Amino acid sequence: MTETLVRVVDAGQPRSTDRSLVQVAVGVLVRGDDAFLLTSRPEGKAYAGYWEFPGGKLEADETVEQALRRELQEEIGITIQDCALWKTERIDYPHALVQLNFCKVTQWTGELQMLEAQSFAWQQLPVSVTPVLPGTVPVLQWFAQERGFVGATHSD
Repeated sequence: MTETLVRVVDAGQPRSTDRSLVQVAVGVLVRGDDAFLLTSRPEGKAYAGYWEFPGGKLEADETVEQALRRELQEEIGITIQDCALWKTERIDYPHALVQLNFCKVTQWTGELQMLEAQSFAWQQLPVSVTPVLPGTVPVLQWFAQERGFVGATHSD
């Protein structure tokens, strides 16, 4: 059995008492020009203002695809046409231990609407928006590998 790597974020910070693994569906929306969508985390959420790929927690008895469809409708007002589980990553944040289930999405209907008062930006590598949520960084690295990109994946 292979052990899953867990990325620890802000290791010096106290951890929440509930360390149960939270499953999260994450939409990596990619346009035909290879630009990808990042949204800012809304006020009132942990890491507010950080840039991430949109998505959210799975509800009871929900698949990753079902959760992603629901979350993207609720957060950004689109309906996804396709959804392919791409990669997973476990992140240990001070407020939660999460498994991010990244799905590539290349087809959707509807116009983007920021329904949680967040911002959005279509990005290429290296991304120009900051700060980037630590759970987003692995995806930027995967894009860099896929695209043969040499150099930084995000600007600091």
